[in-house]
Amino acid sequence: MIEVTAASLDTHRFLHGMPSDQLAELAKSASVVSFQAEHRLFEDGGNTTRFWLIRSGRVALDLAVPGDSRVVIEILGMGDVLGLSWLLPPFRWTFRAAAVGPVEAFEFDAPLVRGRCASNPALGYELTRRFIGVSGHRLHATRLKLLRASSVSGDQSRW
Repeated sequence: MIEVTAASLDTHRFLHGMPSDQLAELAKSASVVSFQAEHRLFEDGGNTTRFWLIRSGRVALDLAVPGDSRVVIEILGMGDVLGLSWLLPPFRWTFRAAAVGPVEAFEFDAPLVRGRCASNPALGYELTRRFIGVSGHRLHATRLKLLRASSVSGDQSRW
């Protein structure tokens, strides 16, 4: 088993530049995992007990759409974050995710990280700030994908 250290976490784009004491705290909740192609990491509605920082490979983030099997919202790769729903109640996935090919990632135990954030407000603030940036990007990507899908299908309905 590969040991996760503050130095190894600092190599990931998402965490790069965080204070070393915060990285050391996060390392206590992390492990290195691998997934084979087509492995489903999570399903919409499932409990969010984990999140990942992708080290290599690609993961398709998708959304089940009535009448379609799925709509791929984004393909995530090295340096990306997988899993945002772990941060806020009700701690349920709102998308689905599957490995496109072999994937290696840092995997974090979400309840442990939430506990560390509660007892260390500086860590909680830093992680929340970083995750909000990812969330904004993901929301924009989802909006664009759904607008494109709507224009292709000819759906002219008004909300």
